[in-house]
Amino acid sequence: MNVERNVVTLHPASQPASTPEQRRAQLRVVSSQPQEPARAETPSTGRRWITVPRLCAVLVTALLVWGYRFPLQQYITPQTGLGYLLGIVGGSAMLLLLLYPVRKRLPQFSALGSTKLWFEIHTALGIIGPVLILFHANFRTGATNSNVALYSMLIVAGSGLFGRYFYNRIHIGLDGRKTSLAELHRNADRLRQSGKETAFLPELVNHIDDAEQGMIRTCETSFLLARPFAAAAAALTARWRLRRYVRQSLRAATAREQMSPAQAARFAEIADRYVSARIAAARSVAEFAAFDRMFSLWHALHMPLFILLLIAGIVHVVSVHVY
Repeated sequence: MNVERNVVTLHPASQPASTPEQRRAQLRVVSSQPQEPARAETPSTGRRWITVPRLCAVLVTALLVWGYRFPLQQYITPQTGLGYLLGIVGGSAMLLLLLYPVRKRLPQFSALGSTKLWFEIHTALGIIGPVLILFHANFRTGATNSNVALYSMLIVAGSGLFGRYFYNRIHIGLDGRKTSLAELHRNADRLRQSGKETAFLPELVNHIDDAEQGMIRTCETSFLLARPFAAAAAALTARWRLRRYVRQSLRAATAREQMSPAQAARFAEIADRYVSARIAAARSVAEFAAFDRMFSLWHALHMPLFILLLIAGIVHVVSVHVY
């Protein structure tokens, strides 16, 4: 049974006049029937809290904390054995980072794998390389040339984390296809047209429209690079207010015996999913220009930093083996 049929069955205006006892009996009959919330048009916005990237982040963080606190210098030395091998492998991983931009700019190498595959390899090497280098250095500084190479690597690795975030905000997936503001607007319009799922709260769509317009105005009056922060704050506030409105409305309907508590809980789930999808779409539209600009600035800075890292790494390797 879809949402519209639930509303027609439960709304008092859609039924002939009856006594309070008859209405309560009707509610017991309707609430005993299995009803599934409509999910056809609104995309699910439920978040999976346990994902592969998050697990990897936790494991890498735990490994770094252990390496920093454990007395590695008693077992690993950068000049010989395992420590030396870690430096070679870590440095090689950093050099292999160049393969992704080469593959992206030269389509004739498509036989070597898709851009998506090389982006994933690029991301993995950007994590593995610095971790191995840190263990190679025992999480300690050394000579001047070693310190320059180490700090350059840490700056490039940190820059890569910011770049990955900016990239995800303006690209669809990992295949390198950049989205557009028009595409984001089309997605937002499609979500507006799916508002019939919330017909049991006819004023909710109007409240969401007002919240979206408020978010857009807030971002338009903010400094370009500050728009993501303004959009995040506006989205958090709007989502909280809209969810409060939904719950207050459903509690009032339950108190008037227009629906059962179980039905109110199901309707709240539908409304929450719809609110989250609409606010997320509006936020993407509001902050797109800022992230597009940030990614351009990051890209202009990241490559010179990487070149500096290559030079510092070469100087370090030569000085270690020559002197």
